[in-house]
Amino acid sequence: MAEKVGVPTVSGLKDAAMDFGIGMGGGVLYALSTALVGSGLIGGLIGAGIAGAALKGARGTALATILGFQTIVGSAVQAGAGATSAERGVM
Repeated sequence: MAEKVGVPTVSGLKDAAMDFGIGMGGGVLYALSTALVGSGLIGGLIGAGIAGAALKGARGTALATILGFQTIVGSAVQAGAGATSAERGVM
């Protein structure tokens, strides 16, 4: 089903603000849990699991999926930056 683009409504803005707030809450849970267990692959998995489980339904599933993607991309970027620094002799 194709989504339509239209004029923003008050109820649409309210729903978007609610989604934003819920996303922020999930982000706080993720940040706290990765601060406790580490932000590597295992820490990211645990953090995504905690945040995704706290938000029920489709929002929790979406959040856990996005956090899993973010964890892998972040790890890959970190690994690439570390290799580049090592090649240059920078610590």
